[in-house]
Amino acid sequence: MRTLPPAARGYIAVVLLAAALCAAPALDGRTPWATVAVLAVLYAVCELGLLPVGRGGPWSAGRGPGGEAPAGTGSFYPVLLAAALMLPPSAAALVALPGSLAGRVGQSPRWLRRCWRAGQLGVATFAAGHAQRLLDGERALRDLDFPYLLLPAAAAALTFCVVATTLVGGVLVTAERCPPRAAWGTPLLGSIAPHLTYGMVGLMMAALWRGSYGAFAAILVLLPMYIAWWVFAQVHREHTAHRATVRALVQAVEIKDRYTRGHSERVGRASVFIARELGMAEDRVDALRFAGILHDIGKIGVPTRLLRKNGPLTPDERRVIELHPEYGHEVVRGIAFLGEARAAILHHHERMDGAGYPFGLTGDEIPEFARVVAVADAFDAMTSTRSYRRARSVGEALDELRRCAGTHFDPVMVTGLVRALDRHVWTPAATADVPDPSTPDGPGLPPPRSGGRAATAPAPDRRP
Repeated sequence: MRTLPPAARGYIAVVLLAAALCAAPALDGRTPWATVAVLAVLYAVCELGLLPVGRGGPWSAGRGPGGEAPAGTGSFYPVLLAAALMLPPSAAALVALPGSLAGRVGQSPRWLRRCWRAGQLGVATFAAGHAQRLLDGERALRDLDFPYLLLPAAAAALTFCVVATTLVGGVLVTAERCPPRAAWGTPLLGSIAPHLTYGMVGLMMAALWRGSYGAFAAILVLLPMYIAWWVFAQVHREHTAHRATVRALVQAVEIKDRYTRGHSERVGRASVFIARELGMAEDRVDALRFAGILHDIGKIGVPTRLLRKNGPLTPDERRVIELHPEYGHEVVRGIAFLGEARAAILHHHERMDGAGYPFGLTGDEIPEFARVVAVADAFDAMTSTRSYRRARSVGEALDELRRCAGTHFDPVMVTGLVRALDRHVWTPAATADVPDPSTPDGPGLPPPRSGGRAATAPAPDRRP
């Protein structure tokens, strides 16, 4: 069982006390318990996973360490926002209680996390209820006063978003030692649009409920939402599986080649910079990120003694290492989601003048993804410190890329990287590699193939 820091336990205790004070007025005998019970059951069904929507991390649905769903997906927050619109604030605070206490939690201390979740959502729902009442939302819902009713519904959703995100940020800072900006700033900005959507769905549920449909309105609203959430969850699980596959492949190479550690991720990042400058569609940007991360996956088929050899390679050893793009292509041939990335893995050592390998392609014969990855690979190689030489500065590396544009690299890709780095900071890295500086061939910077045309090319290091 993981022990929470005292600051985290104290913070959680304060939030739970606040939730109890928020809900206490509901015991005055005037609470519409039938409505509370129906909404609480609906929320509990969602929380228990009978409706397989995205579930969040240990401290909050929708985000947090270890969460499965991306930011802003949450459990069925529209149920809570409908409660905030339909019920007195103190009664609305009780809706999340049964589902939160009965919900599944993957990490210890489980009961503390369940109680925290109930308290956090109770306070957020209570605040949302008061926000809509300040804008006369109770009267507007009773009279179904559209479009004015949109205003208190939006106010309730935004208040819920701010309070819930702020409370979760506090527990992440105290319990997980998360940096404040990562705990509050970024999650809050990313949650506003989803919560406004939840607010409109909650408003739809409340308006139908107050109309002629009654509690049956919940089914009318939740059924299409369930379908949408299910589709979203399937897509998210697929993307998660893709990332896990890529991570596993990279880790397999890192065991053999210490230089690959960090290098692959940086090449993926630089490739994305270039892709965005070229205006690529988002699905192609994702594929190009995978291409950059996996460009050296073929090293898994190269003997470790060659990858770690100190000193120059013999011609036969060079020929073995030059097979790594083909090995890599074979490794990923059956992974359909990589798409164009497979061509980049095979051809990222080709050169515009035809002096590269494995096939000596020239110019536009080289796939676009491969031309992007070649530039990203060379740039990271030049700006990475290794045991036998210091990294070049970003400016020096870009000058070298410009010098070799047209012969070694595609000038369009070089220009794209230059423009991207005008807006983004690039942090050079040190690696654990220990080859001799005279070792031929370098990452992203192959010499001419055996028998190929000679050409001047940058040489930050000399191993493929």
